[in-house]
Amino acid sequence: MQWLSKRLKFLFGSTKGLILTGIAFAALISALFGMLSGPMSEWGIKDVIVRALKMTLLPAEREGRLIILYHTLAMIVVAIEVYMITDLLKMDDRQRLTINGTITVGYLAVVFGGLPFAYWGHAWPFHGIYIAGLSLIFFSGCMLLVALWPWQEKYRRTDPRYAHTKKGYDLERIAFFAMAVTTLISSIFGAIPGSYFGNGFETFLAENVVREPVKTALDLSVIGHLHIMLALIAIACALIIGRWMDFQGRLHKIAMPMFIFGSIVLSMGTWLVVSFEEIAHFIIYGGSTIAMLGALFLVIFSWKKLIREGLVRKGIKKGNFFQGLAALVSDPVKFGPTWQMVFMNFGQRRGHLYRG
Repeated sequence: MQWLSKRLKFLFGSTKGLILTGIAFAALISALFGMLSGPMSEWGIKDVIVRALKMTLLPAEREGRLIILYHTLAMIVVAIEVYMITDLLKMDDRQRLTINGTITVGYLAVVFGGLPFAYWGHAWPFHGIYIAGLSLIFFSGCMLLVALWPWQEKYRRTDPRYAHTKKGYDLERIAFFAMAVTTLISSIFGAIPGSYFGNGFETFLAENVVREPVKTALDLSVIGHLHIMLALIAIACALIIGRWMDFQGRLHKIAMPMFIFGSIVLSMGTWLVVSFEEIAHFIIYGGSTIAMLGALFLVIFSWKKLIREGLVRKGIKKGNFFQGLAALVSDPVKFGPTWQMVFMNFGQRRGHLYRG
């Protein structure tokens, strides 16, 4: 049993193990429930899976099932990002252990409470476990805010290579803090309409009503919650990549205020969408543009660094275009995340133009 204890200690007691466990759960859930998709249904695979696992899939409850599935995967992604943040940023070991432990129990409760409730009949104790898991994840976010508090003396930064205020407050840490604050508030923005389920508010998928000319306040709140949470998850990912790549220099000093200001403006625009829908969208576009410029500066810094390091590894002092390109992709682990940031943004814009 010693080997099992050792494995469990790695999986739930180390940052790499926690991330690996989260990725494994996300992969298994995606693989299993991906078998219920439209193409799988056409090939007859969906029927086999439903019969084999004795699932209860009423057509009228499809939207509710998908909402729980979406939130389950999202909570795993949020947990993985939290593990990375607590590992990359300075904080007390006790805070790190408490935050990681709480969010781990939280997302496991969401997985083992929400999915059985949604796909294997409606045993309400499982729904209670699901809600409890979401509450634990929110609570871990509150604890993360305390740990990230950037105005502590011990977290001051004076290194001129990194963005900081005249008093030494770390702008990168403030960016993480701003992202965490807006994420917690935005989760409440989605929880409010969720509290009306079963009280005259019908379940729906945002993609089905987003282009409807007339939407209720609760409809707008759900749509806004969906978009702002995805945006803030992406901003958190960009900040994590920047920390991992040791983002520094002039571009770092420009990008960090953009991440801070972009997160706040983008979130405020989303919160205003219920009462001031038309004006709010202009605020959202402005905030997202500012945040994306910060991400662009991160990509520029990262690619220059990868090219420089790649040429050094090959013993080339000054390479030509093709040598620089080869050096850029020579470390795919570091090139991949920044390439995704560029590819997904251009792909998303092209998709919007095509649908329009």
